[in-house]
Amino acid sequence: MIQTHPSLFGRNRSLALAAALLSAHFLLAQGGGQLHGNFSMDGQLYQDDEQIGAVKPPSDFGLNAWTNLNYRTDLFDAGIRLESYQPSLLGYPAGQAYSGSGLGYRYISFRKDGLEVTAGNFYEQFGQGLAFRSYEERYLGVDNAMDGVRVKFMPDTGIYLKGIIGTQRLAFSDGFTKGVGMVRGIDGEISLGEALPGVFGKLQEKGNSLTLGASFVSRFQPDQDPLLELPENVGIWAGRAHYTTAKWDLYSEYAYKINDPNGSNGNIYKPGQALMANVSYSVSGLGISAGAHTYDNMVFQSDRGAPTLFDLNINYLPTLAKQHTYNLAATLYPYATQPNGEVAYQAEVFYKFKRGSALGGKYGTKLTANWSGAWSLDSTALPNDTVHLQGYRTNFFAMGDRQYFSDLNVELRKKISADWELALTWINLLYDIETVQGKSGKSTVHGNMFILEGLHQFNDKTSLRFELQHLSTKQDHGNWATAVAELTFSPHWFLAAMDQYNYGGSVNTEQIHYPIGTFGYIRGGSRFSFSYGRQRAGIFCVGGVCRAVPAANGLTASITTTF
Repeated sequence: MIQTHPSLFGRNRSLALAAALLSAHFLLAQGGGQLHGNFSMDGQLYQDDEQIGAVKPPSDFGLNAWTNLNYRTDLFDAGIRLESYQPSLLGYPAGQAYSGSGLGYRYISFRKDGLEVTAGNFYEQFGQGLAFRSYEERYLGVDNAMDGVRVKFMPDTGIYLKGIIGTQRLAFSDGFTKGVGMVRGIDGEISLGEALPGVFGKLQEKGNSLTLGASFVSRFQPDQDPLLELPENVGIWAGRAHYTTAKWDLYSEYAYKINDPNGSNGNIYKPGQALMANVSYSVSGLGISAGAHTYDNMVFQSDRGAPTLFDLNINYLPTLAKQHTYNLAATLYPYATQPNGEVAYQAEVFYKFKRGSALGGKYGTKLTANWSGAWSLDSTALPNDTVHLQGYRTNFFAMGDRQYFSDLNVELRKKISADWELALTWINLLYDIETVQGKSGKSTVHGNMFILEGLHQFNDKTSLRFELQHLSTKQDHGNWATAVAELTFSPHWFLAAMDQYNYGGSVNTEQIHYPIGTFGYIRGGSRFSFSYGRQRAGIFCVGGVCRAVPAANGLTASITTTF
């Protein structure tokens, strides 16, 4: 559902834009402030390509564009973002559609004596986000900006308080539209060494710190279901602790959500809970980190009937999987968090062999090993529970029988001369494509990737970077190979070419090349780039949140600038 009115909507947006521009003009006239912002535009001209399944849309050109203007003085901040989708690029955004042009974000803030008040749109996060995170991932197409009021207050040194109330951005149609639910929340955090130096002063003196925090977030949505009695106020509370020393960093957060029947969990009345813990140790040349989490029935949206899991999320559930940057690893089988239930672990070791040692050589050698895995919950269905409607019973933090994901990767990176640096990566992958991507009946993917990356510095201004990637698997579309070359002429020009080749191997598939070429120009804070070629259908992920990218063929232009 969307809160809007055909006649008032456009007028209110126009009035808000006019007021924002007049306010900015007034503030500029006072002097002493700073105006900054950015602009970005991505356009794509499509053409049919029957071999890869690319179909030209009715409007053969897509455009995403936005600009941010922010003004800051000693006491005030004000800003607006104008957005345009004429129409939006294929596969964008992750959730509800964006179309037209208009005002997508506006705010004004006041701060003085430890108090900050924001009216309008804002982004905020409590802890790691298990209870609340309002954020934007522009190129993923995720934006659940709050529209309301936020208050921050620091009553004393080391004590931080926050309060928020408002609705969330759902979609965009000549301006942002909002979901029906109201979100309210409070958060408090105390740094014990700063706030209580008399008690924890020695802790602070040794360079250690201990921070404790707690949150409570509530969603209000009227019950209009004719069959079920649904809770109109759904609350979630969370607590966290963060301890750091010169070598150690330990963080843990727990969240508990009361029963929240919704379309995602089959309208069961089971409470949800989440626990995450991370620890890292680092000294010169050595880094070790480990993490674990469990999520159980933790979908929390400001509309219980939200169209998709991408829309109106109140909280954020971080993933425990390495965020690969190489094309095959990042777009073929990236892992997406399973909010209704998963147990996951991750560990990483980084070691740098010293220069002059047997393995370090003249320039030193860097070795990184990372492993992550995710499983279903150890749960038991309750099919005859017609009274409490709990749905299932779980053993907390216990792994179930089904493994969703596993990624073991090792990277060896070495500078072999003054002009050459090489990196070799091996990735062993297990991927439950049926669960993670919803492809019913598909077999779990088992694969190995080998990646060779090289960088050659011709001189201070010219360099060549290349990648050779190969995936070997007997499932899904079989084997893939990718070659990438990037030539940079600093400080302005760059050229790049990439070809992906799906040749199947032991899997019977049509053998297809996906070539694409790019050139661009950089000057100051501005970047221009143009690409032409094929785009393979795949998955684009950021932080465990993913969206599907359709196959496309055509010309792409991109412009970004900051000031």
